Amino acid sequence: MSGPRAPFVARSRASGGVPVVAVTGMAFEAKIVRGRGVEVVFAARADWLERALSDAVARGCSGIISFGTAGGLAPDLEPGALIVAQSVCGPFGAQPTDEAWSARIVEAFAGTPLARITRRGTMAGVGEPVKSEAEKRSLYSSTGALAVDMESHIAGAIATARGLPFAVCRAVVDPAWRTLPPAATAGLRDDGTTAIGPILRELARQPSQLGAMLRLASDARAARATLVQARHALEKAGTLSFA
Repeated sequence: MSGPRAPFVARSRASGGVPVVAVTGMAFEAKIVRGRGVEVVFAARADWLERALSDAVARGCSGIISFGTAGGLAPDLEPGALIVAQSVCGPFGAQPTDEAWSARIVEAFAGTPLARITRRGTMAGVGEPVKSEAEKRSLYSSTGALAVDMESHIAGAIATARGLPFAVCRAVVDPAWRTLPPAATAGLRDDGTTAIGPILRELARQPSQLGAMLRLASDARAARATLVQARHALEKAGTLSFA
């Protein structure tokens, strides 16, 4: 990795404990999941994320959870639907999640509004954004995955290599029928933060994208609300700890 190290590690360890490491792609996801007993790593660029996660595991780690947003693949999933994955399929093959930990995560949502929007199944892992409805339909047909992200397969590979428990908790942001406009990804930096300038320039170049961006913003609010509720429920249930 060349150049200065990106600021993609956020530590918040329980006193004397070994933290769970949460893996996200974007800074706003990291802000939601960080907390007592959790160390967060995030980056949009795969090699940066892999390096940061490897470093975090080397410092001490009791489990790895992929947490954040995902693109919907199953056609019945609305924005804000929550996926607790049973496995991840991607460039490194099939990676099962830890059954006991995943069950604890689902149990943490019992009696909350999250229970009715939580689904179990496969998460697809990819190296590039899946933007169009056609691409999503094709990936769903070939994998049967409920949703797709760019971080879970990296988290799963490192967890498997180190013999660590692995879980996935992701909220759908763009549903299967939504095609992302170019402006949606124009401002994403390698370190997982977002620059507004490139987004505005893309909208100025093609103003017809504005309607799609407004719909995406609504979807993103639903996904963010789900993630905040999920993080609160996991904290309350003590599910982000192996103490």
